[in-house]
Amino acid sequence: MCDRPETMKARAKAKPIKRAKVEVVLLSGGNPQIAKADGDAPVQAYLAALPGWKSDLGKRLDALIEQHVPTVRKAVKWNSPLYGLEGQGWFLSLHAFTGFLRVTFFRGASLRPMPPGASKVKDTRYLDLREGEALDEVQLASWLKQAAALPGWVP
Repeated sequence: MCDRPETMKARAKAKPIKRAKVEVVLLSGGNPQIAKADGDAPVQAYLAALPGWKSDLGKRLDALIEQHVPTVRKAVKWNSPLYGLEGQGWFLSLHAFTGFLRVTFFRGASLRPMPPGASKVKDTRYLDLREGEALDEVQLASWLKQAAALPGWVP
């Protein structure tokens, strides 16, 4: 079916529809509910939706991960950003809790020194970052490089 010339002219003059900003639901602890997807865009949406200081810290962590693991692969799954390498699986995730932002090293027990937070999962270690605490970027860079060099977690 062909459009009439009048209809085509009217469409050409029409103003684009402005879409309403999508509201992100914050789950317990201020963790954003972001649809499961691969790539940088959903990770950036997650980081932008984090409340307050957690957003700034999450963006800083993301930049450090990209800096020290330039070939990093990203996704959001289970309302958490995941970082990994193609063909190796995931080595790290982020997750927001009420009082802190948690960095999970899936093979953290193999890192030296080990990240401080123990897990019920034997190989997993946590780094919990709280508002106002200094981020040891040198130590974090070392852990990122070590973690990326290990076989990752494959769900």
